[in-house]
Amino acid sequence: MVWKFGGSSVGDMDRLRRVAERLVEARRAGADVVAVLSAMSDTTDDLLEMANVLTAQPDARELDALLAVGESMSCALAAIAVHELGERAVSLNGRQAGVLTDTAHGNARMQSIDPGRIVAALEQGLIVLVTGYQGVTDDGDVTTLGRGGSDASAIAVAASLGLSECDIWTDVPGVFTADPRVVPDARRLERLGHEDMLQLAEAGAQVMQPRAVELAAAHGVAIHVRSSFTGEPGTWITEAREENDMFETARIIGVAHRRHDPLYQVDSLTPAQVSAALAGHGLPVGSIIGSPGELRFTSPGAEPQAVIAALGDIGATVRVHDEELGSVSVAGDACGNRSEVTLQILESLERTGIRPVLVTSTPSRVSCHVASGAVDEAARVLHRAFNLHTDAAAPQPVGAGLAN
Repeated sequence: MVWKFGGSSVGDMDRLRRVAERLVEARRAGADVVAVLSAMSDTTDDLLEMANVLTAQPDARELDALLAVGESMSCALAAIAVHELGERAVSLNGRQAGVLTDTAHGNARMQSIDPGRIVAALEQGLIVLVTGYQGVTDDGDVTTLGRGGSDASAIAVAASLGLSECDIWTDVPGVFTADPRVVPDARRLERLGHEDMLQLAEAGAQVMQPRAVELAAAHGVAIHVRSSFTGEPGTWITEAREENDMFETARIIGVAHRRHDPLYQVDSLTPAQVSAALAGHGLPVGSIIGSPGELRFTSPGAEPQAVIAALGDIGATVRVHDEELGSVSVAGDACGNRSEVTLQILESLERTGIRPVLVTSTPSRVSCHVASGAVDEAARVLHRAFNLHTDAAAPQPVGAGLAN
């Protein structure tokens, strides 16, 4: 089995010891155990803060070398804890685990995994602890996989071992129709498809990294998202999902949000040049709005410093056109193709006094940029407008739940 534990799950010595106990219990039950660990809570942010004390723009290669320390520390400590419990374990960093990436420091993509050393350790009866979030280039340089990259590491390791599922242990008991910290009546989903999860993740749901979901879909790996604190069953993300038997309806899955999703501005560049600069750094391209002499664009989920650096590499100066923007999105089957869904979103927001400044859609998602301070309320309004608080699994006929 391949299990991934997030930073909150190994956030201190007590939690890390409990993870080790869970691994030992599984090993003694006869399982071959591989655990992919994130850095302990706040470690990555603390390391980044140290670098930023020295310079506003740390060298990307050296920053990767620094940030990779966090996952290595988690795995070594977990191995020590396993040894203390009477079992054998080995910690492997990205190079040792055979994780080969491209050279896009800070947001590298995995090219391949050679699981030979992992398999050899399992054959010796060892619990294998693999550092998430990191890999190595052909030249031997350490790379990191972007925020949430340990999710992608775990899915890739599971796929390389020929497994059909991977457990993601985290601080929430599964995937919800919205962030329950923002929407108190959000409901846990027992099962959803890879595409549904991808839409929510790309819109800001932080429970899974979008690239990890893409990997899982490509390799047929089912994901089980569950709480490391309770151990109870959570949410299964699989290829198969409940079919929508209501013709020409929009099946709304959930609402996701980002409190910070700024609109950038750059002069004298074409949309293709902006897209190429962002793609060269592995950054997402959102909306692009062109007008004579200038472009405005979004890069959902990207750090502003990364966007500025990406455009700076081609000699362009980026300005944050509107930094006080966030976004809220409704995701589901065909919702972006139905004007009635967009109408319901806009009318529901405007009744609450929230006026979007930018509305975009894909076939499976409608997103609205609103003032950052209104994002949480917008998420609650839309969650209730589509009745997600009462029946998260049922298809939502277009127009259902329209507020009076």
